[in-house]
Amino acid sequence: MPTPPAQRSHASGTADVPLLGDTIGENLDRAVRAFPDRDALVDRPTARRWTYAQLAADVDALALGLLDLGIAKGDRVGIWAPNCAEWTLTQYATAKLGAILVTVNPAYRSHELEYVLNQAGIRLLVAAERFKTSDYAGMIEEVRPRCAELQRVLLLGSPAWDDVLAVGRAADPARLAARQRELAPDDPINIQYTSGTTGFPKGATLSHRNILNNGYFVGELLDYTEQDRICVPVPFYHCFGMVMGNLAATSHGACVVIPAPSFEPGATLAAVAAERCTSLYGVPTMFIAELADPDFARHDLGSLRTGIMAGSPCPAEVMKEVIERMGMSEVSICYGMTETSPVSTQTRTDDPVERRVSTVGRVGPHLEVKVVDPATGRTVPRGEPGELCTRGYSVMLGYWAEPERTAEAVDAAGWMHTGDLAVMDEEGYLAITGRIKDMVIRGGENLYPREIEEFLHTHPDVLDVQVIGVPDAKYGEELMAWIRMRDGAEPLTAEAVAAYCAGRLAHFKVPRYVHVVEEFPMTVTGKIRKVEMRELAVRILGL
Repeated sequence: MPTPPAQRSHASGTADVPLLGDTIGENLDRAVRAFPDRDALVDRPTARRWTYAQLAADVDALALGLLDLGIAKGDRVGIWAPNCAEWTLTQYATAKLGAILVTVNPAYRSHELEYVLNQAGIRLLVAAERFKTSDYAGMIEEVRPRCAELQRVLLLGSPAWDDVLAVGRAADPARLAARQRELAPDDPINIQYTSGTTGFPKGATLSHRNILNNGYFVGELLDYTEQDRICVPVPFYHCFGMVMGNLAATSHGACVVIPAPSFEPGATLAAVAAERCTSLYGVPTMFIAELADPDFARHDLGSLRTGIMAGSPCPAEVMKEVIERMGMSEVSICYGMTETSPVSTQTRTDDPVERRVSTVGRVGPHLEVKVVDPATGRTVPRGEPGELCTRGYSVMLGYWAEPERTAEAVDAAGWMHTGDLAVMDEEGYLAITGRIKDMVIRGGENLYPREIEEFLHTHPDVLDVQVIGVPDAKYGEELMAWIRMRDGAEPLTAEAVAAYCAGRLAHFKVPRYVHVVEEFPMTVTGKIRKVEMRELAVRILGL
């Protein structure tokens, strides 16, 4: 008998507030008129700060300088740099020109850089000269002869960068106003390369409408106003930093605080304390590092009320500590992916802690979600697992110049297939139970690593844990736990883990193998690379 519609795993996000119909440039101009003297941007490492009026002046100068270089609407402008104020200026300047900002992962090496420069057809690359051990300028010179469309490179802090700003400050603002009038909210404005775990990454192409509305509505659910100050230690090159950070802030007149060029727990805590931040972002591993910082107790975090934890599932114990020790009583869990601008579901500030540790919240305003059987595509009843799909204003325009790969991800009805396994409960809250490809099938049993990880997090000596499937001749797959120990704790053995699980976890869910590590293999956005862990495990175990 078919499932009645009310019980199907489908939900749509209602909203009293309509979608924004402006471009990113128009939206920034509106904030500048409303809040000219309020702080807009604080770059802690260089001790520089901008009010909204000052930010607008520098954004417009950069935009006019780029216009003078011949940057046309639709041209691709790459940015390859760690978090800094110039990153943010470039984001808004290109948006005002209608140029498509291509965000390049700061961890890329020359091989990956060359791929992105050619695949996106980047005309102008804005880049840091170097960062940590990466000689960006050297790598650019190495690949430049093989990148036919790359016409110009602007190194941040160089005389050429200063010249572009100087030209822009002396230019006629009417030229920029004329360009802005040519732009439409549905124009592509950003290409973000998804961290492909296999093969080359794909360039998710996003519009003003995609990312401006997503930043705005994420901020609405966090109750942002011009009084808020958001500490952003997550990378700008990813949606988490540039959409949930920058665009959520400017669409509400709030302030962005950059604590460091890349994540440092001590610098993050110091920035929150010194700038009286009300909101803090991070992936769970960042919050774990902050809570474990030896100077944690010396920082006054009393200004914090909210923030976002996203990127990978949050262990319940970590969430409780963030609320109790960091004072983030309204912290929100967000779930999404680059292809959906990024956020599709979010917990609300008044959701009980239990909801925030066990789910990724409910569908966002103006969006739809459903959970389908991966084999048949039919929507499953509530309470049953399946693949999470989402539809609405946030779904990307497509993968840049890859229509076939776009069609594999977004179906004919506009649903983005996430590849994530989820369960929707009676009230519409979603729990992510893993990736379709992370699900472990042991002797015919479908095992979800998330459930086992949550249980092992309750062990007093476990700081963090990831569970993967490894090949097994008898069962097809067996479970392996990679564990990070708390300081001073003795490394756990497979026998010790089995003893801890005895009587509390079904025998087939107990990891057969245990591997103690200092760190997990990760992408630069803090996502665990389980594909790499499985490859390493095969070698470690001699399978």
